[in-house]
Amino acid sequence: MINFDNTYARLPDRFYAHVVPAKVPAPSLVGLNEALAEELGLDPVWLSSAEGLAMLSGNQLPKEADPIAQAYAGHQFGGWVPELGDGRAILLGEVIDLHGKRRDLQLKGSGQTPFSRRGDGKATLGSAIREYLCSEAMAALNVPTTRALAVVATGEIVPREHAHPGGILTRIAGSHIRVGTFQYFQGLQDQDALRQLADHAMKRHFPEATQAQNPYLAFFERVVAAQASLIAKWMQLGFIHGVMNTDNMTISGETIDFGPCAFIDSFHPDKVFSSIDRHGRYAWSNQPQAAHWNLARLGDALSPLIAKDPAAGKTLISAALDRFPHVFKEAYHSGFAAKFGLLSIAEKEEQFIADSLQFMAEQEVDFTLFFRELTRIAGGSESARLRELLGSRAGVEEWIADWKVLTEGEDDERVRVMQDCNPVLIPRNHRVEQAIQAAEAGEFGVFRRLAEAWSEPFAEHEEVSDLEEPPLSHEVVCETFCGT
Repeated sequence: MINFDNTYARLPDRFYAHVVPAKVPAPSLVGLNEALAEELGLDPVWLSSAEGLAMLSGNQLPKEADPIAQAYAGHQFGGWVPELGDGRAILLGEVIDLHGKRRDLQLKGSGQTPFSRRGDGKATLGSAIREYLCSEAMAALNVPTTRALAVVATGEIVPREHAHPGGILTRIAGSHIRVGTFQYFQGLQDQDALRQLADHAMKRHFPEATQAQNPYLAFFERVVAAQASLIAKWMQLGFIHGVMNTDNMTISGETIDFGPCAFIDSFHPDKVFSSIDRHGRYAWSNQPQAAHWNLARLGDALSPLIAKDPAAGKTLISAALDRFPHVFKEAYHSGFAAKFGLLSIAEKEEQFIADSLQFMAEQEVDFTLFFRELTRIAGGSESARLRELLGSRAGVEEWIADWKVLTEGEDDERVRVMQDCNPVLIPRNHRVEQAIQAAEAGEFGVFRRLAEAWSEPFAEHEEVSDLEEPPLSHEVVCETFCGT
């Protein structure tokens, strides 16, 4: 059983709609995250039982659940949409985990809600598989993220461009409060709801802000810092979110929504994968600017709470936003310094990082393999593979020589730092696609192998060494899709 304590559902009715998940014909458990279940204080044996499966599929809920679809708005690729909301997700309730942290438990793909906008509210099994694999890999890579508790195949067909088997993901999050949640009440000019939402989110995520002289400004500053740090972590892994709309940016600083996301193979800063990002708004290199723009929209919504005088509020918001580039730059440079094995960071090292990324782009080098091979060289291994990756083009030997000059001495500490931040394995796009295709054919071995291997991304295991390799030419994923 689950001891729910549903604080969001105790907010006024205009924050959400009460809904009941749609029943599915033949649910079966595809994957269960037992370690996460235990962290949440849930019994994996019960979750695997008929009663647990009934909850994970939405067919029968515990009496303590209070299922709701949350209301929110958002800017989608810069265009304002005044009402979005959970169109295919239902929040069952909140649990307190073993560390005393409050976590949402949500079913994604569980049927229509008042926010479905003529959609069916369903999810394909493939999209559930993708989010499970990518979100759990991100957690193992030490990136703040929503988590995946389970994937259920529903036994029904979901029509998209083609017919696909249906699936439901059980998603866990610090909360599902988004920038777009605040924008929703800003659009309604409902300042009372804005204040209640801010008080709720502040207490839940940044309780220390409540003691500040201006609590709402302190709250905003903490969201800005959390997002700046998050985006730097994404970029250090070659991760492209793909759809950084304001309704896909959490207040908690967790990565959310893994629809068209992808990890870079051949590096280029302008890389885009999402089929709906036709102008590169959310390309790898544009993610900091996108996050800053989104946070400015949050500042607009919070401004009446931060200061009664609009001009004063604008000044305070602007000053808080001006901290974003500084926090991001520090996190970005310190993270990449660690990846290159630079134990200090000054102007010379910053320039080396910028020049090296430009060099990598010119060589179209595999992002993950490059840094892992660099780590192996720092540990005393031969550099043949790195030279193979870089090719015989002009500048290769000069770059290696420059790197060796900057990384002389203190090798043990350097190697440890590099090993801790340069993964052996990432969720390579072609592997995710292989798992999806196999799952849609009823074979889940690929999914389970990847989930297990990607739970230890910094470890070298011979039995999964094939997962280190970049895609062959016919395996390259050039475009990813949202799945809605």
